[in-house]
Amino acid sequence: MKKNRIYITKDDMDRLRRLIDGRFIPDARDSDYLVDLEFELDRAEVVEPKRVPRGVVTMNSEVRLEDLDTGEEKIYKLVFPGQSRGTENAVSVLAPIGTALLGYRVGDTIEWQVPKGTRRLKVLEVLYQPEADSLVSPERTRVAG
Repeated sequence: MKKNRIYITKDDMDRLRRLIDGRFIPDARDSDYLVDLEFELDRAEVVEPKRVPRGVVTMNSEVRLEDLDTGEEKIYKLVFPGQSRGTENAVSVLAPIGTALLGYRVGDTIEWQVPKGTRRLKVLEVLYQPEADSLVSPERTRVAG
């Protein structure tokens, strides 16, 4: 499977690298997923927060996804470990789906292995992206695919 180019803000990269370096692991069970996250970070294009394209899934983004096998749509918020508890639809970046989402854009299809086979989700819309939504500019409007 060909991997899409992914984009990560410099701020997210710095915080996630500290997580990988072991400076911040709130739940020891998450440490098994750090290798997958590190692989994704190693292949990412790092951009300044104000330059990240609007349709990219960054940390704390809220996205609408379609399961390409069932047609079901869901909304998720990508969060740092320890922030998913008690937050509706939150998924940790260390969860397989969270690692898979990071850095992808509207229109991209993400795939990852689960015990029953391959899951395929399409990024339909970025409902909220902190970097874009904190800036006021005409070109930074909600992006849907």
